[in-house]
Amino acid sequence: MTINLSKGQAINLQKSDGGTLTAVRMGLGWKAAPRRGLFGKRSKEIDLDASAVLFADKQPVDVVFFRHLVSDDGSVKHTGDNLVGGVGQGGDDEAIMVDLQRVPVHIDQIVFTVNSFTGQTFAEVENAFCRLVDESNGQELARYTLDGGGEYTAQIMAKVARQGSGWQMAAIGSAANGRTFQDLMPTIQPHL
Repeated sequence: MTINLSKGQAINLQKSDGGTLTAVRMGLGWKAAPRRGLFGKRSKEIDLDASAVLFADKQPVDVVFFRHLVSDDGSVKHTGDNLVGGVGQGGDDEAIMVDLQRVPVHIDQIVFTVNSFTGQTFAEVENAFCRLVDESNGQELARYTLDGGGEYTAQIMAKVARQGSGWQMAAIGSAANGRTFQDLMPTIQPHL
């Protein structure tokens, strides 16, 4: 059963049978909001980018994004850049896979961000979501839906953090501005 997260809400990550998760996929989906033009409704392409920043003691130690598809240790992998989006409410336009068993013990948080590389604001995006899926069986565990647009170009979507011997996911939903994950680092820090 999927848990729909609210901004700031956290959940412990477990399999539906109570077992420990071993691998998860953070999926990102979106589509361009239709605009009224001289010739009716039309949409322009929007290039959102998903990134995962790996932290150890609140310090960034690695990042996975469209130009660095695999973390240095191989535990986090990006499936590739989608330049236009379009799936919206259904499947993922971009995804980042996390092998939780292979994440080095010193990594204590992984923060997932989304940014508009081409600079469009979220006022031009609809049906944007971030979801966490159990990779062993494809079951969606949690979903954070971005409600409403805004005049910002990025969002700190969610994070997974070590909690004892397991992991916890928290929906962050913090608006930011920036074309790349580097631009977002000052906005990420308060959420660590």
